Amino acid sequence: MAIEVDGKSYETDEEGYLENLSDWDPAVAAVMAELDDCELSDNHWEVINFLREYYEEYQIAPAVRVLTKAIGKKLGKDKGNSKYLYELYPYGPAKQACKYAGLPKPTGCV
Repeated sequence: MAIEVDGKSYETDEEGYLENLSDWDPAVAAVMAELDDCELSDNHWEVINFLREYYEEYQIAPAVRVLTKAIGKKLGKDKGNSKYLYELYPYGPAKQACKYAGLPKPTGCV
């Protein structure tokens, strides 16, 4: 499978995750979100950027429990909770946000 962004084709797996992590850029995230009928707000980008930094440091996409805890530490308790994250990413905060961030599917996600 592939998605088209600004005339360029990006290979994805059957679930829509980028095959090449280095292909990611904000325009790719925006198109992925659009395909899910999701408009990315500053709050969405805050989580996406957090995930990209986390992945760069630990080389792993965090599962939702780890993500919630790590966001709470860095961005505060009001953002580090499941309710807030599920409002932003109803298909699963770790799974959906990692996809938009160009990261692999988190371990433990179905």
